[in-house]
Amino acid sequence: MKRSLLILATLLLATQFALGDPTTKPAAMSVGELTLQATQAFSRGQYAVALPMLQKVSAQLKGEPEKAGPIDEMIRVSQKAIATASLQQNATQVDPSASAEHRVPHPVPVEGQIQEMAIKELGNFEYDADKGGNIPEDVKKLSGSQIRLRGYMIPIDQAEHISKFALVPSLFQCCYGQPPQLQHTIIVDCPAGKAVSYFPDEISVEGTLTVEEKKDDDIITSIFQVKTSSVKPAPR
Repeated sequence: MKRSLLILATLLLATQFALGDPTTKPAAMSVGELTLQATQAFSRGQYAVALPMLQKVSAQLKGEPEKAGPIDEMIRVSQKAIATASLQQNATQVDPSASAEHRVPHPVPVEGQIQEMAIKELGNFEYDADKGGNIPEDVKKLSGSQIRLRGYMIPIDQAEHISKFALVPSLFQCCYGQPPQLQHTIIVDCPAGKAVSYFPDEISVEGTLTVEEKKDDDIITSIFQVKTSSVKPAPR
């Protein structure tokens, strides 16, 4: 649970930073500005981003029920949407094809050959993110191979001149406050001195894969890392 909360907080903050969320700006905003930003996030369906801003607006409009009414209704809708998304994710967490008896092992990588696959195909196994130690052997053997993955960028270090980011299958769950599973999150490192710009659409990442449990204060934070040689928009 502690690991999940840590990753969720990291991804949400990174997503807000990348999207230009005004809550990350040091200067305080007026009620009108905050309402505008919250409404924009709400209209885009980014309920986890909108909710804390809406709650701040509601608190500042206390004693003005006519103005607070619509805000409180958006808060209710946001909370319901986040809860529904959480239930949907929990219902799909168990993937029968990822179980030990049903999953298809990865073939041994061919030296010099680039493997192209989906993120969930790479992480096609059940993983105990709290205890660790249960990465399948065929997945471990992929370490050191060349790989090409498609996904969406969530900056980790900064919003411009990005040198490290998480690559995830979809931004939908992150916007709803739901982090992807650890085996479906790729930590991408750019070469020294070669940062990239933020790109909101699907990208293609190519590089050298490392399969290793990385920890921070005894909490597993990643199992897949890619030292990238190419980051570009994914072909449509």
